[in-house]
Amino acid sequence: MKFLIGNWKMQLSEAESERLADDIRQLVGSWIGGTGVTAVLCPSHLALGAVSSRLAGSPLALGAQDVFWEDKGAFTGEISPLTLKELGCRFCVVGHSERREHLGETDAMVNRKVGALLRHGLTPVVCVGETRQERDAGRRDATVIGQVEAAFSAQRLVGTQSVVVAYEPRWVIGTGQAVSPADAAEMHYLIRDALHRSLGEEVVERQCHVIYGGAVDSRNLASFLAVPVIDGALVGGASLKPQEFRDMVAIAADHQG
Repeated sequence: MKFLIGNWKMQLSEAESERLADDIRQLVGSWIGGTGVTAVLCPSHLALGAVSSRLAGSPLALGAQDVFWEDKGAFTGEISPLTLKELGCRFCVVGHSERREHLGETDAMVNRKVGALLRHGLTPVVCVGETRQERDAGRRDATVIGQVEAAFSAQRLVGTQSVVVAYEPRWVIGTGQAVSPADAAEMHYLIRDALHRSLGEEVVERQCHVIYGGAVDSRNLASFLAVPVIDGALVGGASLKPQEFRDMVAIAADHQG
């Protein structure tokens, strides 16, 4: 199975999100069902309801960009996993590099969010990655492994629950310059090893997927998916262009299996 997860960030209004969902559904929704590709659209929280209605009955999945770790309470401005489930979300991104950088999101917070999502049967998309300073200082591996182990500490997958880990080197976000597929592959192997220690090898091989994120588009996606250990991509700016996203789904379908 290959994953293509579009993170629309805070780029669109509700009306624009509806139009984009319509366009993507028209281009992709009629044929993606038989490809083995899971395509996920992640609009802003305020557009989740509108996009959910646009995707209803299609094979396209809905995802959120964040969640809080409590079901309800005095947590102003946050969103409950119960609300995400009610709106039709199947996936939710946590620990994105922009939240870590701008909002001070910690590994401990990510761990609690992962637990909340698993508790309610939602699939976490856990972002991990190093800064430029950490990479230059030789701390790339330790940083990423530490983030994976922290996110899944004391977690357990029940039944057929699955998780997705997105390796997104923080220093390439927004630059348009991706790491090499070989570099990404090296990190994917390290991430899978860390997942083995946290969740168990058998569970990881059946129910965990590791994808790449960071300046990925239709021009370079095939080179990443040609590496067997890379299970898909977390896509930012390219997911805002319907034809580009459609092309990326087709590339992912070509590399399925």
